[in-house]
Amino acid sequence: MQSRALGKQGLTVSAMGYGSMGTAVGYGATDDTESVAAIRRAHDLGVTFFDTAEMYGWGTGEKLLGRAVAPFRDEVVIATKFGFTHDFGTDSRPSHIREVVDASLRNLGVDSIDLLYQHRVDPAVPIEDVVGTMAELVDAGKVKYLGLSEAGPETIRTAHAVHPISALQTEYSIFAPDAEPLFPLLEELGIGFVAYSPLARGFLTGTAQPAADHEPGDFRSRMPWWSAGNFDANTRIIGRLAELAAAKDITVSQLALAWTLTQRDYIVPIPGSRNPDRVAQNIAATEIALTDDDLTRIADIAPTGGHGGRGTPSPWL
Repeated sequence: MQSRALGKQGLTVSAMGYGSMGTAVGYGATDDTESVAAIRRAHDLGVTFFDTAEMYGWGTGEKLLGRAVAPFRDEVVIATKFGFTHDFGTDSRPSHIREVVDASLRNLGVDSIDLLYQHRVDPAVPIEDVVGTMAELVDAGKVKYLGLSEAGPETIRTAHAVHPISALQTEYSIFAPDAEPLFPLLEELGIGFVAYSPLARGFLTGTAQPAADHEPGDFRSRMPWWSAGNFDANTRIIGRLAELAAAKDITVSQLALAWTLTQRDYIVPIPGSRNPDRVAQNIAATEIALTDDDLTRIADIAPTGGHGGRGTPSPWL
């Protein structure tokens, strides 16, 4: 698999990564054995970038990822995040950051975290203090590179002035193009972009079910794309994308991932299927070339993304 640079500090990862949130939370029942198999299949097929967070099961997700990558830990880049509280508030106080990072190191079973993100901007703590603390962790050898998640332009610029930011992680897909206004700033500062939920939380797989059909605890049942007023319209978008995908002899998922990879050469999508075979299908998208006509047709099908929005406020809009 080809590699892509995230930032200008030396961080290089596979063109497609693996997002492990679904191995612990968010998408219904999990199967640790299958999740480990999926992660290891991703590595076998060239993925070197694996993403997790403290919030994903409050340690259980990190422990699972650490166990899965242990046999090849030195061959991969591990990213994790701090900044949420158990009631989904924010806490980026310096003391809390240090506590979370120490716990993440233990959970992952590693000596250092390759990429550490602030999971969400904390309005109660100046970003200068947050990144200053993160920089101290770099100096201590506990962290190698720094990132932000779902941050706006002012925060990004201020953070980058304190310590180089290598990556911004934000939701991005055909259904959620909201982050595109940030791209000129990322290019100016030399920051890479990690696209989470590049398959629109499963809607862009072509297998989306109505909200009522999801398992208890699956947060998609509460998301705008799945609401009664939007589901049918979004399903029609998928139908048109499926026609384009079929003409190219690929899946809707592969079309969506190839679209994401085509947008910029510093974008790294991190789909997170827990099924090893679907992981292989996703990775095959790195070999798909979309034409200008393909991109124009996709833009015509979903000119402003999915109906109903992504359900997460975009601080830059």
